[in-house]
Amino acid sequence: MSNLSRTGVSLDGDLLKEFDRLITKRGYKNRSEAVRDLIRRALLEEDVDSNKSVVGTLTLVYDHHIPNLSEKLTDVQHRAGAMILAATHVHLDHHYCLEVIIMKGKSRELQAVADGILALRGVELGKLVLTNSGKDLKSHTH
Repeated sequence: MSNLSRTGVSLDGDLLKEFDRLITKRGYKNRSEAVRDLIRRALLEEDVDSNKSVVGTLTLVYDHHIPNLSEKLTDVQHRAGAMILAATHVHLDHHYCLEVIIMKGKSRELQAVADGILALRGVELGKLVLTNSGKDLKSHTH
């Protein structure tokens, strides 16, 4: 970092002890790296909450024996159009499949697509993870 600024933070001793434990567990070299990552995550959450352009992955596990579920999943993705960048499908066992759908668009629109998919009968588990689209990464990077 070429333009470092120093700041101080007052923390309760027990909180600092727990933070140091977390830093060690996650492999940070020092507290500053960990604090920078926490700030970056908070800024990314703000991007997502403000309905900015984001990228995301929707990971889901579903029972492919549910009638018409595969067709419904495909239909929802086709209707989402350019928001869907790619999808990967894996057969887990005789009944279950895992699918990872990579998306790009406004956070609220991606959430609506994910909600529609996760509400389908036969989708057992799912999680949408959104992050910055890359436009503002310079301000969020190491």
